[in-house]
Amino acid sequence: MPKLNALLQEINGCRRCAESLPLGPRPVVQCSMQARIVVAGQAPGLKVHNTGIPFNDPSGNKLRAWMGIDRETFYDSAKINIVPMGFCYPGRDPRGGDLPPRPECRETWHDRLFATLPRPGLTLVIGRYAQDYHLAGGKSRSVTETVRAWRDFWPEIVPLPHPSPRNIGWLKRNPWFEDEVIPALRRRIAELLAYDIGLIASSESG
Repeated sequence: MPKLNALLQEINGCRRCAESLPLGPRPVVQCSMQARIVVAGQAPGLKVHNTGIPFNDPSGNKLRAWMGIDRETFYDSAKINIVPMGFCYPGRDPRGGDLPPRPECRETWHDRLFATLPRPGLTLVIGRYAQDYHLAGGKSRSVTETVRAWRDFWPEIVPLPHPSPRNIGWLKRNPWFEDEVIPALRRRIAELLAYDIGLIASSESG
């Protein structure tokens, strides 16, 4: 834990790409050594930047609905680690939406952070940039192809589309996602959280 705390202090003080961030650096990451579930997203949006709370926006509401958990569980760092590919808000894309995660985060922090954290029971890999990093051969498939092949990564990894409201069209075109992937995802998360509760009860009774 001291090693992780020291690394998180470094991340929170990082200014490597400060000149490229329109609102300056404000890293948003949630980590502990206890969590068995990792949410690997893209980068904070403007609302997340302003509040400093990961997925504190409509995308987060949709993601929590997919996971079948409430805000209290989601923001419990002993249960959920939240590690986006970019820790800071990258700014708006003139073509619409936000810019991609800054590459400096991946280059500087991700290998070190995941080498420090214990191997999770489940990683939710959200969107193209997270899938490129976390999945072998991720670049050879589109997001849709990767998510459709979710059984190839089960049960330790579940690739997901971005839960942004901008993706409502994707969800309508791919009804199999909510019919097949979401029920399995919820069961897996419930299993892991129940396991954690069982460990706590066992340690307290012992």
